Amino acid sequence: MLPVRPRRLRQSPAVRRLVAETRLHPAELVLPVFVREGIDEPQPIEAMPGVVQHTLDSLADEARRCVEAGLGGIMVFGVPDDAAKDAVGSGADAEDGILNVALRAVRDAVGDDLVVMADLCLDEFTDHGHCGVLDEQGRVDNDATLFRYAAMALAQARAGAHVLGLSGMMDGQVAFVREALDEAGFQDTILLAYAAKYTSALYGPFREAVQSSLVGDRATYQQDPANATEALREIELDLAEGADIIMVKPAQTHLDIIAMAAQTSSVPVAAYQISGEYAQIKAAAERGWIDGDRAVMESLLHIRRAGAQVILTYSALDVANRI
Repeated sequence: MLPVRPRRLRQSPAVRRLVAETRLHPAELVLPVFVREGIDEPQPIEAMPGVVQHTLDSLADEARRCVEAGLGGIMVFGVPDDAAKDAVGSGADAEDGILNVALRAVRDAVGDDLVVMADLCLDEFTDHGHCGVLDEQGRVDNDATLFRYAAMALAQARAGAHVLGLSGMMDGQVAFVREALDEAGFQDTILLAYAAKYTSALYGPFREAVQSSLVGDRATYQQDPANATEALREIELDLAEGADIIMVKPAQTHLDIIAMAAQTSSVPVAAYQISGEYAQIKAAAERGWIDGDRAVMESLLHIRRAGAQVILTYSALDVANRI
């Protein structure tokens, strides 16, 4: 009997390219960006080489680069002055709050040529750093937080965001925000639900980027990394509440959850390659331990192969220029 030879289909780059089962396209990639209040020039983020806190002007330029590269979207995070933070995150829905000002600047720069996404969460804007308002015992008050999310959603929709990224993991947040938007005439605003957002040690660099005031952790509202069935329940709830897109975060450490979501979801599935995942690759590459460019491409292919149709990654622009 002649041997079976699968290697025939691996014999050259051209053949491998021809039969590749998974491909990356720039339109599937979204670039997360940070815009900081009160700075005159972009500020490097030490734990995230190559990533900066933008000024309004540099953010608009970055958005234009995203359009030129053919990216699918840009996700904007606001970094307010510490003096602007308070217990309820008032800056989150203020018309002159840094995130809402930045959203208007990005829409002015790119119009509808790029999907403009806004982070809808209070953590950057609260003096305690949690994703919601606190009760008298210092616990996150789920239902009181929903009213703040609705106010934030309306502010972001008015500022021009196409997509609102509900990242706080509050129970009922999708339905509450959807109802508020619809009643105000924003029926076309898209809701991206962070349906399976796990608590993780890999958020550290992000917290530097947004100058988080958090003390402690968010384990009471973000998911336990030990649980998978719980993620399916969260996904089903968000779908029932009207989510237009669901997301799994972190991506690389939860490929099984991405695959499960892709098999069960009736809407597009997104995944977020978070700051710590990005930083690990960068740190190892800087030390010469790995080929950084290859590692980034492999990591994104894994996420895409698992079933994510949209990938948020800090490497989006670099990768788009190489594929």
